[in-house]
Amino acid sequence: MATLFEQLSINGMTLHNRLVRSATWEGMCEANGRPTQRLINCYRSLAQGSVGLIITGYAFVSPEGKQLPGTMGIHGDDFAIEMRSLTGAVHEQGGKICIQLVHTGGQTDSKNAGRRPLAPSAVKVDQFPEQPDELGKEEIARLVAAFAAGARRAKDYGFDAVQLHGAHGYLINQFLSPLTNRRSDEYGGSVENRGRFLLEVYRAVRQAVGNGFPVMIKLNGCDHVDGGLSAEDALTAAKALGAEGIDAIEVSSGTPASGSQSPVRTKIDTAEQEGYNLALAKGIKAAVGCPVLAVGGFRSFAVAQQALAGGLDGIALSRPFIWEPDLARRWQGGDTARARCISCNGCFRPGLKEGGIRCVVAEKPA
Repeated sequence: MATLFEQLSINGMTLHNRLVRSATWEGMCEANGRPTQRLINCYRSLAQGSVGLIITGYAFVSPEGKQLPGTMGIHGDDFAIEMRSLTGAVHEQGGKICIQLVHTGGQTDSKNAGRRPLAPSAVKVDQFPEQPDELGKEEIARLVAAFAAGARRAKDYGFDAVQLHGAHGYLINQFLSPLTNRRSDEYGGSVENRGRFLLEVYRAVRQAVGNGFPVMIKLNGCDHVDGGLSAEDALTAAKALGAEGIDAIEVSSGTPASGSQSPVRTKIDTAEQEGYNLALAKGIKAAVGCPVLAVGGFRSFAVAQQALAGGLDGIALSRPFIWEPDLARRWQGGDTARARCISCNGCFRPGLKEGGIRCVVAEKPA
């Protein structure tokens, strides 16, 4: 039985513990996606806090795939100096850092994308701000190549791994979902066809970085929306990835249209509310041979440890590290009190107006 503070190896990348900082939009980049010193300092503090692996906020691989202001870009070569400073800051503290690659597809808007959004199908659904344009096959090929180019840059800049964002209603997830993918060609219809874009992206990324470099995915285990990706079809996608050689799967769920079952749930007050993706993660773990991580509401040392005892390989947290970047160090030092995060989502509100996320609760006077 693994414990939180045992090492974990993912295709040659050795983590000194099994606590992962799950990808979090920080809002700390310039308008064009260039990382700022504030973002570099954010990752440095996480590495100082002994988190096993830092996964960056989602980095757009093509400009029209950007969703929010302050998002990091990996779409060109102009940010090489800042990117290498970022990875260097983490490595100086003994940490590991993985960049998350994304195209947000129909979940962006014309203002942030600089054009009408692109999606598998030109349908307006609740999770889309506006009706997108349908991707043509040449555009699909261009985006597959953009993911591969982003991964190549990431390896060159010193990142220790890449993670594909296949969750939360973004483009890879949109192809997988029957709700957002109404295509009648080889990219639509059966779950195998809906998974074609995902596998093309994975294969192109793998070719770009080689077999010895970790390629991971954040995958929805279920969309929790009527007509969306089902748990059964997600399991099929996970098995296909496992057969292709994916190095690790982080299991999440939900989209912005999932109501109380959204990816970022609030009012997690008890241990029973924690780990809300555990059942989905365990199902995928039973079907694949690679390491499987679960994200979703972990706040207690005991609940995280129980998840590992149940067969998972790692635990991913996001919001708790915004208040306590040293949470891993605190738990390892013997203070295993519950994370201070109250799951209010107040941390994201300053990011849109004030240049970056921060815990607003921690700033209140005692």
